[in-house]
Amino acid sequence: MEPALHAQNAGFTWRSRRGPLRRVTPEQARDYDEQGFFVLRGAFSPEECRRVIAAIDPLEAEGEKLLRDLGGRVFIARADEITFTIHLVERSPVLREFCAGPVFRDLAHDLIGPDVRLYWDQSVYKKPGAGEPFPWHQDNGYTFVEPQQYLTCWVALTDADQKNGCPWVVPGLHRRGTLHHEASDLGFVCLEGQPPDAVPVPAQAGDIVVFSSLTPHATGPNQSDRVRKTYIVQFAPDGAAVVGDDGRRVPAADPDRQFPVLVAGEAPA
Repeated sequence: MEPALHAQNAGFTWRSRRGPLRRVTPEQARDYDEQGFFVLRGAFSPEECRRVIAAIDPLEAEGEKLLRDLGGRVFIARADEITFTIHLVERSPVLREFCAGPVFRDLAHDLIGPDVRLYWDQSVYKKPGAGEPFPWHQDNGYTFVEPQQYLTCWVALTDADQKNGCPWVVPGLHRRGTLHHEASDLGFVCLEGQPPDAVPVPAQAGDIVVFSSLTPHATGPNQSDRVRKTYIVQFAPDGAAVVGDDGRRVPAADPDRQFPVLVAGEAPA
């Protein structure tokens, strides 16, 4: 059976972008269009990854301490297992500059359009011994955004493989728009079990797993002895809005964390 659609997903049509391209190759643009993802290899140098990690680590540690003080678990975050540290650009000039940098500007231009804002940023640290997978979901299944089609950049700050929790994706389903999600103890779920066409997407430090907000994805447990560190940076077209269950629209334009990265195809003055 085909998975059910989200209640707010009516009349969705996937929009392709094939050029002009600044950084994405025609083959990558085709994969994004047809499969919903590709990997941009070597997007960031080891030194750039170290700089981003140095900016995130103390903020993540503060967040995990607070998580422990609150009993060790809040929503999908679990102390000593998996942490989500959000809106880092509000607290770190280094990360604000990173998210507005040329790599992301080019990806936003190639895959979204000429006028783009940062929509969301968060680190996700999966700790050694984190035995649970993160379940199948679409990013737009957590918070419904219109246009539904925005961009997720899963930046590997450390190597990510099947042993420590690299992403898995289901190709092709992004073209149906947002699917129905059910709440679970581990997070929202749009697909049960392991879909037969799911594929692992390992990444080395400095790679970006580039996928749509509509691409179903999951990550496995961390069975290694090191923290798997990821920085997730998302971009949406200028004018995008969060749509509540009641239809109320809230513009995704908070000036402190949803700032423009492209205006008429160029970096803001």
